[in-house]
Amino acid sequence: MIKKTNAIFWIACFITSITLAQEKVKPIFENGEAQIVPEFEDPSKWIRHDLWVETEFDTDGDGKPDRMHVDVTRPEQTETQGLKLPIIYESSPYYAGTAGLGEGIFWNVNQELGETPKERVHPEVVRRGERPVISNSQVGTWVPRGYIVVHSSSPGTGLSDGSPTVGGDNESLAPKAVIDWLNGRAKGYTERTGDEEVKAYWSTGKVGMTGTSYNGTIPLAAATTGVDGLEAIIPVAPNTSYYHYYRSNGLVRSPGGYLGEDIDVLYDFIHSGDESKRAYANKTVRDTEMRNNLDRITGDYNDFWAGRDYLNDMKPMKAALLMSHGFNDWNVMPEHSYRIYKKAEEMGLPTQIYYHQNGHGGPPPLRMMNRWFTHYLFGIDNGVEEDPKAWIVRENDNPQEPTPYPNYPNPEAKEVTLYLSKGAPKTGGLNIEKQNNQGKETLVDNYSFSGETLAQAEYTDHRLLFVTPPLKEEVHLSGISTIKIKLASSKPAANLSVWMVALPWTEGRNTKITDNIITRGWADPQNYKSITESEPLKPGKFYELSFDLIPDDQIIPKGQQIGLMIFSSDKNFTLHPEPGTELTIDLDETSINIPVVGGEAALKKAIE
Repeated sequence: MIKKTNAIFWIACFITSITLAQEKVKPIFENGEAQIVPEFEDPSKWIRHDLWVETEFDTDGDGKPDRMHVDVTRPEQTETQGLKLPIIYESSPYYAGTAGLGEGIFWNVNQELGETPKERVHPEVVRRGERPVISNSQVGTWVPRGYIVVHSSSPGTGLSDGSPTVGGDNESLAPKAVIDWLNGRAKGYTERTGDEEVKAYWSTGKVGMTGTSYNGTIPLAAATTGVDGLEAIIPVAPNTSYYHYYRSNGLVRSPGGYLGEDIDVLYDFIHSGDESKRAYANKTVRDTEMRNNLDRITGDYNDFWAGRDYLNDMKPMKAALLMSHGFNDWNVMPEHSYRIYKKAEEMGLPTQIYYHQNGHGGPPPLRMMNRWFTHYLFGIDNGVEEDPKAWIVRENDNPQEPTPYPNYPNPEAKEVTLYLSKGAPKTGGLNIEKQNNQGKETLVDNYSFSGETLAQAEYTDHRLLFVTPPLKEEVHLSGISTIKIKLASSKPAANLSVWMVALPWTEGRNTKITDNIITRGWADPQNYKSITESEPLKPGKFYELSFDLIPDDQIIPKGQQIGLMIFSSDKNFTLHPEPGTELTIDLDETSINIPVVGGEAALKKAIE
């Protein structure tokens, strides 16, 4: 009897062991989020390999379709158990290194407006990186949670064929080809020039893309192709229009922190591809297409810039969109996300937006990204599509704890018009009620003084500053401010810069300088009719123009004043013409609309 019992016991153990061996490891979901799976967690057991995906374009002039270098990181169960998983995909022009920021690579901004700029230095990139790993970004977060992570170097960078075009069609079609390969519609090869094919047999075909800055632009670029399989994207601080990055309402304007950068500078900065093919790309892209069309003389919008504005390409897009941006990002300014978010919403696409109060970069909290990808890539019904559409990190709050709102701008925000009253060279008033017969005031351009310095100056003729009374209650601004201005210039060309600031400087607020800057805007008065057409100003003649400032959502504390500052050259953003140009502002015909939560009643209560 004992022997028989022991035999039954060992047979049961054997059967159990076989059952366990046959049991496949699967992703785990709790509270609508993919959880870390212990069997996926050990990096030593991940399978890592690289390949080249064939595209439908040839941008290096060799007569053959360009191939994109791709790497894959996946759990071993995709090989040993036949497990198929969705993909998190990031593409970049930066993985193989950049040219650095050496002397002379930027355009010299010390020039008169409308003049031909002096030539600059063209650096060469020395490629770095070893196969098969292109990048380690995303892998530590998503592979343990049951995703496969894929990277690719964008055209003309790293071991990818082709040429960088900085927003050209090939930078949309390259990630499309990779997504097509993940769905069995394009060919992948083990070598850059070989013919041994690689299949993505471990892919479910469901792809989500994310990345920051240029790496955040590429998910949007891919989505505008309408490629099947790209289910969701999370662009972080993406550049969605190279015109809006390097120009502003007809004005040549640098991105914050990179004075003198332009699209051809970025081209040189990222061009780390095959050295033997760089000469062809330099000639056809940089020295012909870019040089003939970027137009640092007038700053006008043209077909070249229109072809690098993803807002114009969104019609085929169907991917769910979660945008992320910082309101104090003066490099890739938050208008880049706002304009795409509003268009996607208008198209009926699933959309959410996350804004924080810091600078460049800053993804949404992991739980937000996890819920987004879990729903759209795994098909888990977690209700993410019913979540609030806007998530905003309030002042001094933890970026991981944003405040939910029904939408952005805040639906309760209404435009309030503020009018100017004289006060130069000190400060004038910013009033809800219009005060007529305020006359005209003049400022003198001098780029030597920064905007921060001018905003703090008690007395100066280099800017005009208009302020509200001190706020008796906090005021919540949410959305876009629009200025209407009537001005005359003493010269045929002039810079125009507008800041909204909170005063007194830093008092009662954080210590960061940008905390006092509510929003900014720049324009070329020569483009008073249109950003596509400029004309020289007749000295002394008055012109009317209107333009938007950068989107914002900010609570101005009690005790502060809201200020509108008008000046000419912005030291850290515009060209630097010789000081002395005079701008005369007609105060009676100049006003600004600001988006106040609670509208005019709320602002009146705060300042009266």
